[in-house]
Amino acid sequence: MGVQCQVLSEAEREVIHAESIRILEEIGVKFLSETARKIVSDHGARVETGSKIAKIPRELVDQALATAPRSFVLGARDPARDFALPSAYSGYILDNGGVFVRDFRSGERRNCNLQDLVDFNRVFDAMSLASVAWPATIADLFPPHSASIHTDIHSLMSSSLHIQSEFWSPREVPFILEALTAILGDEKAVKERKIFSVVYCTLAPLVHEGGMCDAYLELIEFGAPILIFPMPCAGTTGPASLFSNIAMANAEALSSLVLFQLARPGTPLVFGDAGGAANFANGTFLEGAPEMVLQTAARAEMARFYGLPNSQAGCLTDAKDHGAQAVMEKLITTLPLVLNGTDLIQGPGALETSNMMTLEQIVVDEEIAQLCKRLREGVDFSAAKNLFDDIQKVQPGGHFLMADSTLANCRTAEFFRPALCDRNPYERWSELGRPDVYSKAKERVEEILAQPQKNPLPDDVIGKLEDIMQRADEALN
Repeated sequence: MGVQCQVLSEAEREVIHAESIRILEEIGVKFLSETARKIVSDHGARVETGSKIAKIPRELVDQALATAPRSFVLGARDPARDFALPSAYSGYILDNGGVFVRDFRSGERRNCNLQDLVDFNRVFDAMSLASVAWPATIADLFPPHSASIHTDIHSLMSSSLHIQSEFWSPREVPFILEALTAILGDEKAVKERKIFSVVYCTLAPLVHEGGMCDAYLELIEFGAPILIFPMPCAGTTGPASLFSNIAMANAEALSSLVLFQLARPGTPLVFGDAGGAANFANGTFLEGAPEMVLQTAARAEMARFYGLPNSQAGCLTDAKDHGAQAVMEKLITTLPLVLNGTDLIQGPGALETSNMMTLEQIVVDEEIAQLCKRLREGVDFSAAKNLFDDIQKVQPGGHFLMADSTLANCRTAEFFRPALCDRNPYERWSELGRPDVYSKAKERVEEILAQPQKNPLPDDVIGKLEDIMQRADEALN
């Protein structure tokens, strides 16, 4: 049996569900999209015309839960990297949303550029637990109205993984569908392979944005999965109570579930959360705090309560640079999620409350992920691991260094071998130049970037994608 972590009891999950239903029925949620309001109204929700607030009855939640798929696959451009949900282990999402990067050569903080996006995708691709990539936010390079199309397409070109992004207008949808068709060959393959999905962030407290909502209502007709990702901050955009903030986030997620299942029953949805806590000294959002992971772990358990795949914010830090704070906070915000069986964890590579990305941190976070995975696997009690005969043979006072089982088992997955943590004696460590995890991570990044890109797209497909981006610049202006 593997090591497990549980934040909520079964009774507490029932309480959160009941409180979420109470919020939806008595307070309601605001839909800024006229189309969304009509959908929920036509199915029995009470919508107030002036306030645009919809009161959603329990029956609609039950109906939506009945039609939401319990399992599906997030396809990748390289089919070998497809990620099945639910998962037997925790996969990771590259948190490429930061506007800033820590320059790999100089160590200086600067704006992200297109080469950074490519490099982040290439390094993350080389990580064994990498599963999904978010495009980078690149300031001042692409026209604002078509920037998402550029970053999404460049991510599809530079990454072998599933790509997950955001849209703010329905006008963007045809361009990404055309790009996916150019890569996969036809519209049928786009619907079947599902190599692209979107993130749906409700606006805390209890608001659904208009343009994003309308865009996704169009996109789901092509089978695109949606990650439902509330982000209430306890003490600012959410109540200053972890219990109530969890319940409110859960209500926002359930209202999203209702909308998309009513619009298209069977739409693949991932139940997620990125709730944080306020820094009460200055009002900012905290990600590296234990309160953050208590909330996201609780929401992961609510996803299992509903039988839905889930993706949670984790492996995060408020540290401004490489070092002890980053490792400490990332470990504490990863381990509970891994131990409770979260399907996907979003956060690798990010520092500064997800405002800055670094290449080395991707590699360090892979080591943190592997450590947590090994703890989750626990102790193997199979018959093959019962070495009573060896103990009997060695007898008291002997040793097991020459035992056949020692030779057979020492290099198995039962004994974790780190890639970055140093386990040499002091003298050898000193001879090697006293390396730390970040210096070793830097060497690994250099190795990866020195290699050719894996799985590049054919030149003719790249030409089609470049044409799509150019037309998006003109059409979306």
